[in-house]
Amino acid sequence: MGLISNLFSCLDKRLKRGANAAEDEGEEEDSWGLFFELRNLQIATNFFSDLNQLGRGGFGPVYKGLMPNGQEVAVKKLSLDSGQGVREFTNEVKLLLKIQHKNLVTLLGCCIEGPEQMLVYEYLPNKSLDFFLFDKEKSPSLDWTKRLQIVTGIARGLLYLHEEAPERIIHRDIKASNILLDDQLNPKISDFGLGRLFPGEDTHLNTFRISGTPGYMAPEYALRGYLSVKTDVFSFGILVLEIVSGRKNHNGRLGAQMADLLNYAWTLYQAGKALELVDASLDKYNPTEAAMCIQLGLLCCQANVADRLDMNSVHLTLSSDSFTLPKPKKPATHGRIGRWSTTGSTAFTDKTNATTTQTGATKISSTGCSFVEEFSRNSISYSSLEEGR
Repeated sequence: MGLISNLFSCLDKRLKRGANAAEDEGEEEDSWGLFFELRNLQIATNFFSDLNQLGRGGFGPVYKGLMPNGQEVAVKKLSLDSGQGVREFTNEVKLLLKIQHKNLVTLLGCCIEGPEQMLVYEYLPNKSLDFFLFDKEKSPSLDWTKRLQIVTGIARGLLYLHEEAPERIIHRDIKASNILLDDQLNPKISDFGLGRLFPGEDTHLNTFRISGTPGYMAPEYALRGYLSVKTDVFSFGILVLEIVSGRKNHNGRLGAQMADLLNYAWTLYQAGKALELVDASLDKYNPTEAAMCIQLGLLCCQANVADRLDMNSVHLTLSSDSFTLPKPKKPATHGRIGRWSTTGSTAFTDKTNATTTQTGATKISSTGCSFVEEFSRNSISYSSLEEGR
């Protein structure tokens, strides 16, 4: 409860400062700029009408609002019966007040009146990445160039969180539904309710509270509570494979061989047929860039934590014409979503957007990579592989 009490104490102090206009008019403006009145948000969202609802997550529903000055906002409303909501709400406010980046959603303020607790964000008109990516009618809007831009933008956002923010932040829930798209389909990482701050020089911690989405969680975290920036890297790797393939990380209707996306990508890579993973709905794509993204996805999902790339290496690869990549080893694959092939694994529920909690933690050992493959986007040839459909 320390985080909750400290945050609300901070908010309470800011409210009191803002109320004392006689002492400092500048402080009043700064303080009240963070807070929205409940009445104004009720009017802006038509009293939280179902017609204004944009979606619903573990935190609660999100509504579109129109403020009196014409600004469109997204209001995330804490469900009163949400057991984890207060912790997630306070955590998200604390994190988002510390960070600003073009690939992170912008927090405009919050509302705390009585039992009501809400976060007010910039409104992004194109909803989330999964809305386009997994819908065969909408996915053509995401051509290859746009998909690569989305991958690069997410990488930039994670690099900022891991290495450039005032304090290192682990998101813990990177997935397609938590990537919002602006009017130009540029990505913004959202939903920091599960985020963790890493103060000082700490690189990892062992936690007894494990939260995340099955299918995206790194095995050392899901099974042993070992949390580090490489936890986000693993989730990013799964997301990259989803963006390239246009399919979810698990689809039982595709049959045993293809059901698990990570397993299937590794099988194709080993057989020299990696480009068969590319979304068939893409009329054109750059085979060199697609092969690079597939290999990046596999490298981000290595079973051994030290074998995974960090986000700095990922970003350098995505932004360079020539790049060197380690040759991936067998990734941390699992037979079906949430069921890891590691000995002594724990089965999780098969709900794509579910949040899983488990107890137990220990450290894991790691070793480095020894093989590299060199590529140049201007010179590499994939003539022996399928280049399109």
